[in-house]
Amino acid sequence: MNVKKFFIASLAVFIAFQIMDMIIHGAILGPTYQLLSNLWRPDMMDKMWIMHLTSAILSFLFVYIFARGYEGKGLCEGLRYGFLIGILMNVVGAFNQHAIYPVPLSLSIQWFIYGVIEFMVCGMVASLIYKTE
Repeated sequence: MNVKKFFIASLAVFIAFQIMDMIIHGAILGPTYQLLSNLWRPDMMDKMWIMHLTSAILSFLFVYIFARGYEGKGLCEGLRYGFLIGILMNVVGAFNQHAIYPVPLSLSIQWFIYGVIEFMVCGMVASLIYKTE
């Protein structure tokens, strides 16, 4: 495995996740979250470092798995990989939240859709970095 590409791709995927999370959870879903503010921890912002840490770990593992199975098939390979991992991660994550917490089903559906899109974009980012190998 090309260690330099691995770290560059992991960092790029982490940055992509962070930017998309700001857009999705800040701009798009922010108003919905405000309506549900009674469900969130009062000290939630103090714990955001945990989300950044887990996102970094996720980014490294996402790229590691991609690199181990990389076939050199271009952007479509990254898109397909991101779609499959996105489904895997978000079908459980989004819909189990609906079962556990009193969040509207519409929010869980949005989490699922936006989550799959995030992973697809990150799969394309990884494939663009690995395509020059």
